[in-house]
Amino acid sequence: MATGTDAPLPTIAPAEFRARRERLLAELGTSAALVLAGDADPNLHHPWRPHAHFEYLTGVTDEPGAMLLLDPGHPVAAKRATLLLRPLNPEVEKWDGFRHEIGAALKARTGFDTVVRTGMLGRLLLESTRRARSLACVMPLSAWNAPVSGDLAILRAQAERVPGTRIEDRSDLLPRMRAAKSDAEVACIEHAGRITALGFAAAMRCMRPGMNEFEVQEAVEHAYRTGGARELAFRTIAGGGFNATVLHYHANDQALADGELVVLDSGAKFAGYSADVTRTLPVSGRFTPRQRELYELVLRAQEAAIAAVRPGATLAQIDAAGRKVIADAGLGDAFIHGMGHHLGLETHDASPDAPLEAGAVVTIEPGVYLPGERIGIRIEDDVVATTSGPRVLTAGIPKSVADVERAMAR
Repeated sequence: MATGTDAPLPTIAPAEFRARRERLLAELGTSAALVLAGDADPNLHHPWRPHAHFEYLTGVTDEPGAMLLLDPGHPVAAKRATLLLRPLNPEVEKWDGFRHEIGAALKARTGFDTVVRTGMLGRLLLESTRRARSLACVMPLSAWNAPVSGDLAILRAQAERVPGTRIEDRSDLLPRMRAAKSDAEVACIEHAGRITALGFAAAMRCMRPGMNEFEVQEAVEHAYRTGGARELAFRTIAGGGFNATVLHYHANDQALADGELVVLDSGAKFAGYSADVTRTLPVSGRFTPRQRELYELVLRAQEAAIAAVRPGATLAQIDAAGRKVIADAGLGDAFIHGMGHHLGLETHDASPDAPLEAGAVVTIEPGVYLPGERIGIRIEDDVVATTSGPRVLTAGIPKSVADVERAMAR
């Protein structure tokens, strides 16, 4: 992607993944824990990406079925974080892709001192459990009517076989760690936002009455791919007219009408990190007086909420700051969703029940939806909380009425 600079693209260094593991080991005390990558679709119908907890701790994104065993009490420091990979299967790999043998090259590529095959899990987990008599569940917990989380199922089975073993709920640890982004993570999100800006610029250039919503989607996503993104953060929403009032509209198959608005909600991924942006665009290139009135109300609400993003603030306080603007205008019932969410490896990222820390990245996305008028308006940006105030990572995408109309006129 041409960025206008010779600076290297942002990435997460192996040392940062190692530091994350070291921090989690310290938080676990003496309890052993297991982090699961998850399995791929056996039919290969869908691209695979590991569970975000696993990716956050390892950076390994091409090993379905992998596991991370954390054993903070192990007497050998190099064995306190062990990467377990599925056994090699040459017959399968002729179809699905070559995999490396365990050796110095694989250890260097993954950044782990200890790499073994998943067949070793039974012996290693038994040793850890006998030593510590304490296991920690760190993967997300499940509701009563959902399957038990994968790590808890394994830990329960192991605890039954070692008398006196307890299992602790430490599922709060990784959401808390992931919520405060490092400088490298913020840089990856910001770059995903720059790629996303290319897609929105393409939509503003091509939009016209009579074109199909899918054509808008295709223009956006083609620009992402050209700009260096290999994945979407989520399915693009391109809803015109009445469809703009449907929050998660995905059909994207209707013709755009002159005089109506399009809610375009989309984002690219870069280095695993997501951008999430919404702009509301006039199909004809200019807002009507009523559309402008409502749009500027939503924009004022967004500005109020962005101003509230700071370390120590809660999402509820940020929501209230922006929601008050819309409620005071008599349209509180037309704002039917929350103000935003954490953003990172997942579009709706890990979200601890705690005030924001410095480095937290959140979306700010107020909206007003009036189906009777066939008007839906949402404006969304990605914002990082810093000690010097909020910083909008997606500020390069036109947002004011004048800037949107100017961009579409070009």
